Amino acid sequence: MNETLDFLTQHGSLVLAAAVFAEQIGLPLPALPFLIAAGALAGTGQMAAGVALVSAVVAAMAGDQVWFELGRRRGRGVLNWLCRISLEPTSCVRRTEDFFSRHGVRALIVAKFVPGFSTIAPPLAGIVGLSVPQYLLFNGLGTLLWAGTGIGLGWIFSDQVEQALTITAQIGPTIGLTMVAAAMSYVGYKAAHRYRMGDGVPRMTVRQLTDKLAAGEQPVIVDLRSLAARQQEPGIPGAVSLALEEMVTHQHGLPRDRDVILYCACPRDASSVEGVLRLRKLGFTRVWPLAGGLGAWNAAANPPSAVQLSDRQIVPA
Repeated sequence: MNETLDFLTQHGSLVLAAAVFAEQIGLPLPALPFLIAAGALAGTGQMAAGVALVSAVVAAMAGDQVWFELGRRRGRGVLNWLCRISLEPTSCVRRTEDFFSRHGVRALIVAKFVPGFSTIAPPLAGIVGLSVPQYLLFNGLGTLLWAGTGIGLGWIFSDQVEQALTITAQIGPTIGLTMVAAAMSYVGYKAAHRYRMGDGVPRMTVRQLTDKLAAGEQPVIVDLRSLAARQQEPGIPGAVSLALEEMVTHQHGLPRDRDVILYCACPRDASSVEGVLRLRKLGFTRVWPLAGGLGAWNAAANPPSAVQLSDRQIVPA
């Protein structure tokens, strides 16, 4: 924080704007410490609060606008790319889409306060066809609230910030090394867990699935995509829609004597793999992720035009 205050004292709003823009564009640089530091400087008269607020809001809106336009022009591929670089691929996009579906455009007001939502919300707004004026209004309100909260906290606790800096100067290196080590351990654990989940679970290919259907078998096919994704792109005909969080509660409606195939639209079949692992812990042995998910199904040369499955495949628990 001490270095942050020094930078802001010398360069003011430009440093604040650069930090905020970097976070909103997706770089791993948290902007909140800069907002709090700017508020602390404003509280001691070393920085104009109005200038700090405008700089932060303009920078955040500029970064968001880049993602919004990418969402409008590139569609769901932008979300898939964001999910691919996330440490939580099973939830980074799916939960955001579900949150956006439930709350609509109002979700933009709180997007910057929800971990993982800040960067994904703008392209998602572009994908669902939100108009530019409506997007700018609600995202602007949310950005103003977020930036104002950070700067306001720094203003309120400006005296305490100065006292904290004195203590930090003495024990800062030890705390810094500890935090860096903890962060590296966490990232390493998540990366290893993601690798094991992606490569350690056998998949069923589209060819194997179509062969089973052609042979008259009746596998249960489960669509794990979010509501927003299903509304935008049709899934495999006859598949049953089920949220990943519902896999355990609906387990009694899933057959144990037939194949159960889960599919999603995530990189590395992340949601499907997690669903398979959850069901296998419950004793299911004939459950598989569909390799490549919906993308592989749609890319198949001659996928079945319809899958004849009973509407009573899954009985809600």
